[in-house]
Amino acid sequence: MILNPVIAIDGPAASGKSTVARLVAQSLQFVYVDTGAMYRSYAWLALEEKCDPSDREAVKALIARSKFETLFTDGVLELRLNGIDPTTHIRADRINAVVSQIASIPELREFLVIRQRELRNRKPLVMEGRDIGTVVFTDTPHKYFIDADPAVRDARRKNQGQNDALAQRDAQDRGRRVAPLTMAADAKLIDSTHVPADEIARTIVEELKVRGIQSRA
Repeated sequence: MILNPVIAIDGPAASGKSTVARLVAQSLQFVYVDTGAMYRSYAWLALEEKCDPSDREAVKALIARSKFETLFTDGVLELRLNGIDPTTHIRADRINAVVSQIASIPELREFLVIRQRELRNRKPLVMEGRDIGTVVFTDTPHKYFIDADPAVRDARRKNQGQNDALAQRDAQDRGRRVAPLTMAADAKLIDSTHVPADEIARTIVEELKVRGIQSRA
């Protein structure tokens, strides 16, 4: 088994974790993995196939009949569901409205966590999501939790042109029975409310270099 290094970056929606994770991955020449995109992709597939994202049995059947593939393109993990790249569809308001529902389905989480862990055998990773440090890679010593004031997060979403009920999603993500959104006990908390993403990324990269993590460039 190959245990490549993993940088785990967790946090709620619109906290800035995606931008920070992408910048850290670019700096280190690691592969950037957006696990939220995986759940969003299945939310998209469920809606496309008229499957209720909150129906556990229906989602289990959806997983069983779907083909899940991953590939690395320019340092970023890309997904294919049934041969289709869903990227352009998964940030729509209709996906925002149901992604927390489908992400609470235990069988989907188990299915995707296995695939996420397998990626470590292929490349060094910067993986961001909601349960990376607490579930997916509990053994990595490189854990960060990025958060921000709810009003700032809401403004960020609106600036992105998205309608997203963040308070409701937060409650669903923190309250779900399986892999709730929470900070790992050994993670470093970073408040991005008044700090630009590039500054946070530089700080993380410098810390990682002190720990012996070097760029793969």
